[in-house]
Amino acid sequence: MSKRDYYEILGVAKDASERDIKKAYKRLAMKYHPDRTAGDKELESKFKEVKEAYEILGDAQKRQTYDQYGHAAFEQGGGGGHGGFSGGDFGDIFGDVFGDIFGGGRRQSRQQRGADLRYNMELSLEEAVRGKEVEIKVPTWVACEPCDGSGAKAGSKPKTCGTCHGAGQVQMRQGFFAVQQTCPTCQGTGQVISDPCNSCHGQGRVEKTKTLSVKIPAGVDTGDRIRLAGEGEAGAHGAPAGDLYVQVSVRDHPIFVRDGNNLYCEVPIGFTTAALGGEIEVPTLDGRAKLKVPAESQTGKMFRMRGKGVKSVRSGAVGDLICKVVIETPVNLNSEQRELLEQLEKSMGKDSSKYRPKEKGFFDGVKKFFDDLTK
Repeated sequence: MSKRDYYEILGVAKDASERDIKKAYKRLAMKYHPDRTAGDKELESKFKEVKEAYEILGDAQKRQTYDQYGHAAFEQGGGGGHGGFSGGDFGDIFGDVFGDIFGGGRRQSRQQRGADLRYNMELSLEEAVRGKEVEIKVPTWVACEPCDGSGAKAGSKPKTCGTCHGAGQVQMRQGFFAVQQTCPTCQGTGQVISDPCNSCHGQGRVEKTKTLSVKIPAGVDTGDRIRLAGEGEAGAHGAPAGDLYVQVSVRDHPIFVRDGNNLYCEVPIGFTTAALGGEIEVPTLDGRAKLKVPAESQTGKMFRMRGKGVKSVRSGAVGDLICKVVIETPVNLNSEQRELLEQLEKSMGKDSSKYRPKEKGFFDGVKKFFDDLTK
């Protein structure tokens, strides 16, 4: 039986925010948790399903993978399988709302990971196709060097919070429920700094503009992202840093239009070259190339130059260059040139349909159209 869509399981839209996804998960997990459903196997199965959906959609990277590839991306143990559950799972989920009456134990404080950052990078088509190394400047939070991110002055250490005893939370019992709240003394860290660092004032991080070198792989396209692990904001009080995502955007090119790994361009050719055939020069990203145009070519005819497109950043396959010829009518003719064209027209005689078959077909169609209207 095929799996249900994770968004459908949680009852949220595909563009739902992280907050909405977490909120929906809390509501459903509380509803179906085994500690509250008295061994009902069907509800227990629903809890597993909800838990699996949140494990994917609650993680930004896993969610992106799921949106692109669906369940197939996780079928080989990639992070979405049904796992076992315990009272501890419930305590982790609802630690900020319900106490150890469900969780079976005190919830320990966890360091808050630094925020992820996004950097928008605009590239020319040539840069995107060939790849390059770029230096970027990113204003962010970095770990404080004097205190090594701890927030405490050199020679001192953070102390266990006396209010929550290191748990990061305090409980208030209200009848059957034990409501847990963030400790007001340590703000959930479980530690207090009595002698803060003069540089970061106890935060463990300071604002700074970092200069990073980003290697852009050949073949990237608009919408591609490059992840720099650990280059996002540093977490407070020594917590791990987030990641930096470089979002690629490729500018429009004056000659080429890119579609996947293929490139397209329009090539104007002269009237006589189209009629008699010949060899023309066409542009490619590697320089000029020769293209043979057969006699009697018409506007819109496509010519494929294999291997002259873009090398895929994922598969390594190289696309093609598709050239569309556009016949250019002569302009600024002198009297002698006009006379030559008139002689050409006369030489074709009254019935010129064999020289211009498309023209005859068009007007035959027009005639039939009007004849049908008068019937």
